[in-house]
Amino acid sequence: VPELERYRFSQVAVLDLAYMVSFGSELAVVSMLPLFFIDVFEMSAVSAGILAASFAFTNFFARPAGGWLSDVFGRKRALVVLLAGLALGYLLMSRFTPDSWLPLVIVVTMVCSMFVNAANGAVYAVAPLIKRRMTGQIAGMIGAFGNVGAVVFLTTLSFVSTNVFFTVIAVSGVGALLAVLLFLREPRGVMSETLADGRVQMIDVN
Repeated sequence: VPELERYRFSQVAVLDLAYMVSFGSELAVVSMLPLFFIDVFEMSAVSAGILAASFAFTNFFARPAGGWLSDVFGRKRALVVLLAGLALGYLLMSRFTPDSWLPLVIVVTMVCSMFVNAANGAVYAVAPLIKRRMTGQIAGMIGAFGNVGAVVFLTTLSFVSTNVFFTVIAVSGVGALLAVLLFLREPRGVMSETLADGRVQMIDVN
């Protein structure tokens, strides 16, 4: 493979892991959250459903915000901060008990959802800068790992309590954060793009 056409697959793998934790946990949590609030806080089914739906609804503004933060503050830095917020949010959720103050529980849940969904956007902010010509393939693989994460986390939930479930996601978030810190390279300088007529275009990614 010509030097200009090469890219590091480790960069794709790191994004796969980050999206597995962020979007995978979102899918898993949205599916179990209503029953969690009904069982722990004795909410009505309607109230629990609305709160669980709100966890996903923040996608409309939090995911674009994650991409915007990546553009402004740097891809790697934004992703690290958002994954740290994700891990902390789930760790706090793992401490919920029937005696927890419900307004605080709701606030923690919503703030956690914002970090989770913003992390989704931050992951995809990096994808086109790995190898633009293969953006579709790379983005497709990243998206697939989101579903893998949901299956992994929900399978875990079938064996453990909800508190342990949230702790497992928090630990996974720390693992993804470390992978980003150690292995993700902040896109810098220029990247090459081979045009249809065979000419090579150099694109500034700073």
